[in-house]
Amino acid sequence: MSGKMRIELPEQVNIIISTLNRAGFEAYAVGGCVRDSMMGREPDDWDITTDASPAQVKKLFRRTVDTGIQHGTVTVMLDKNGYEVTTYRIDGEYEDNRHPKQVTFTKSLEEDLKRRDFTVNAMAYHPEEGLVDLFDGIGDMEKKCIRCVGDPGERFSEDALRIMRGVRFSAQFGYAIEENTRQAALELAGNLENVSAERIRVELVKLLLSPNPDYLRTAYELGITKIVLPEFDVCMVTPQNNPHHCYNVGEHTLESLRQIRADKVLRLTMLLHDIGKPLTRTTDESGKDHFKKHPGESARLARKILQRLKFDNHTLHRVCRLVEYHDWAIDLKEDVKIASVRRLIAKIGEDAFPEMFEVNRADMLAQSDYIRDVKIKKQERLEALYWEIQENRQCLALKDLAVNGSDLLEKGLKPGKELGEILQKMLADVLEDPGHNEKEYLLHHLNQYL
Repeated sequence: MSGKMRIELPEQVNIIISTLNRAGFEAYAVGGCVRDSMMGREPDDWDITTDASPAQVKKLFRRTVDTGIQHGTVTVMLDKNGYEVTTYRIDGEYEDNRHPKQVTFTKSLEEDLKRRDFTVNAMAYHPEEGLVDLFDGIGDMEKKCIRCVGDPGERFSEDALRIMRGVRFSAQFGYAIEENTRQAALELAGNLENVSAERIRVELVKLLLSPNPDYLRTAYELGITKIVLPEFDVCMVTPQNNPHHCYNVGEHTLESLRQIRADKVLRLTMLLHDIGKPLTRTTDESGKDHFKKHPGESARLARKILQRLKFDNHTLHRVCRLVEYHDWAIDLKEDVKIASVRRLIAKIGEDAFPEMFEVNRADMLAQSDYIRDVKIKKQERLEALYWEIQENRQCLALKDLAVNGSDLLEKGLKPGKELGEILQKMLADVLEDPGHNEKEYLLHHLNQYL
């Protein structure tokens, strides 16, 4: 126990705890909310643990939702806020590295805390009693270390996802993984094969969005990516003997993750932007490596990986598009034609273009210093041209064309494929010369598009 430490609990959490206490039950804030409060972070949500049974909890509060009643969890609704209240429990034997066969309710807080994953997540707090820290979570926070509660082999055998969670917490807080915990993770990482793609996806995204996305290296070292992202393991052993690079493909990927802001689509793009390089690598007589057409191969693999991890279609589409065009081959000399940039925007999509700048910059900063000043100038030139196009509101897509299908039908053209082809030719003309985007001009020159 460490009663002196104080946490300011939200008013509604205090109400739930005092309601349970007045009815003769124990109740504490528990888990991540206590950990975050001790770190000076704002908790995302507040969980409460109690010796009251789910039925007893339901009797005490007017509005409750049975969120996981078979595991002892009831959500108590106060105003529009929901708080999970879970009965102290002991987990039975785990049959599939995911779920206990049965859950036994207990009257002992210690038994409940004992089954939790890591010491930093196994602390409880009561507004009058103060902090309950039976496994030295505070000590591990001071040492900046992620350590399992009790035997790490048992904890990871119970739920293999805890292996990924350990790396994710390590990345979120900048903590090291304690040696015994690390060893058990290394031995049991293969059990992640039994964990659903959805649960793995959630942990992977949290790791990528953390302040240390390059801790994915730890996941590689522990054999986690071998199971959940084997394509990355190949990147970690693929060299890049090329003046533009100072890292192998995998290390370049990890550095590029560090160089881009914490946005889900952007971090996934950097994770996958060179994932196809191992399949496209060739080495010339001088020993120099080349990766021709790797963006297309990377986009193909990225789609497969994102589908396997059950990402939504919107995320999949945006990431694959950025991966496919991350290495644009546009000749950006000082006299570059603005029309080339308009065509590029039309191809990639206006909405994705500003994100593309971020991707290009992160990619470049994860390369060697070779001609970096030239690359930066090219990038700045391209950005300047993009904003000029935006400022002048130049036509970049069919929706902005001064002529549409109805106008062509009025001119006597028949509906069908040819109509679409004519509109595409008109768009190509307008991308070359925005001054041509006038209804009168386009219809007057209809024959040249036919």
